[in-house]
Amino acid sequence: MSSTASGKNGTWRNWGGTVTARPVREVMPASVEELSAAVARAAEDGLKVKAVGTGHSFTSIAATDGVLIRPQLLTGIRNIDRDAGTVTVEAGTPLKRLNMALAREGLSLTNMGDIMEQTVSGATSTGTHGTGRDSASIAAQIKALELVTSDGSVLTCSAKENPEIFAAARIGLGALGIVTAITFAVEPIFLLTAREEPMSFDRVTSTFDELWTENEHFEFYWFPHTGSTNTKRNNRSAGPERPVGQLKGWLEDEFLSNGVFQVANWVGRAAPATIPAIAQISSKALSARTYTDIPYKVFTSPRRVRFVEMEYAVQREAVVETLRELKAMVDRSRLRISFPVEVRTAPADDITLSTASDRDTAYIAVHMFQGTPYQAYFTAAERIFTAHDGRPHWGKVHTRDAEYFARAYPRFGEFTALRDRLDPERRFQNDYLRRVLGS
Repeated sequence: MSSTASGKNGTWRNWGGTVTARPVREVMPASVEELSAAVARAAEDGLKVKAVGTGHSFTSIAATDGVLIRPQLLTGIRNIDRDAGTVTVEAGTPLKRLNMALAREGLSLTNMGDIMEQTVSGATSTGTHGTGRDSASIAAQIKALELVTSDGSVLTCSAKENPEIFAAARIGLGALGIVTAITFAVEPIFLLTAREEPMSFDRVTSTFDELWTENEHFEFYWFPHTGSTNTKRNNRSAGPERPVGQLKGWLEDEFLSNGVFQVANWVGRAAPATIPAIAQISSKALSARTYTDIPYKVFTSPRRVRFVEMEYAVQREAVVETLRELKAMVDRSRLRISFPVEVRTAPADDITLSTASDRDTAYIAVHMFQGTPYQAYFTAAERIFTAHDGRPHWGKVHTRDAEYFARAYPRFGEFTALRDRLDPERRFQNDYLRRVLGS
């Protein structure tokens, strides 16, 4: 099966296996005009409309029982403006294809997430991010976007044109319209040196501020049931290129991070009592390494072991305290967790419903192997995150609603007012948006 999530007999499934939907019909428009016509036709038939990317969201944000728009044919680069330092791409372009095409042109995004299977519009609309001291999410790198609204009209938004729509639509949750093209800021391609090394939980938490200050991109993974973490520091480098060797790369990224890890998770799922022992081994499996390569080869990595994920954004100052509470909760519980907890950061941005909107942010992501019961762990973790005014990732598991978000986001009302204006009929509504934005 391809990376695009789908199912048999008209049933759509997401990548994580947490959501299924049965749309009345699926449309694969080959142009913006065809997409506009599909929205207008849905309106005539009284049907809701949702565009879906590769299904990498764990929430039902893309699910619909109306018209499902698949943007696979809306792909490719429309325009590269080297003077302005921008590239305009069709919304259905996978990040992987964008990254490779830019590299061939000697260009790169400044920052990116750690997975590149998603479409550019799916990734940005849900707030996908990597880690960065000064550089923010993928959506924060958007300079302009094109949007088909509920009446089928096509709007262009940027800081100068329709600025109030631009402020919200960069992370629009699919609630304001269907994004058809995105203009990103890009820069001449550069090299990053990655330094990966194990570090104790106590050391990484007690020196977190220094590690964050001293590195352009810092992140770490803590292995529950252990006092161990794996840290990763990515910084710009003058070179020379020193990529990970093919055999070493296969051994570490495919065999250990995907192959052995998959087997370890199967064992853990069958016999949860073995998980703490497996965690001790997993936390020591990957040794320290340093390599230098072009950005997408450093920022992103393959994720073949399927999982379910919850991620919350807290104020950066609160991350260590939140993490320590999470560790204490796991240590005193009977939970058995085979997946590491991932910690990343982002600077404050100016996007209405960005998880980093108006505050310097740190992200804590908890994962469970697909097919294992995750509710008890996620519920306990969410209780800790919300006590710290956490904001959940829009595309990952959470139980928050509009009432919570109205408190969590100072500009929440600005977004819902814009939605009332652009989609008064709620053409783009689904159950998820009803919950998180109100009806």
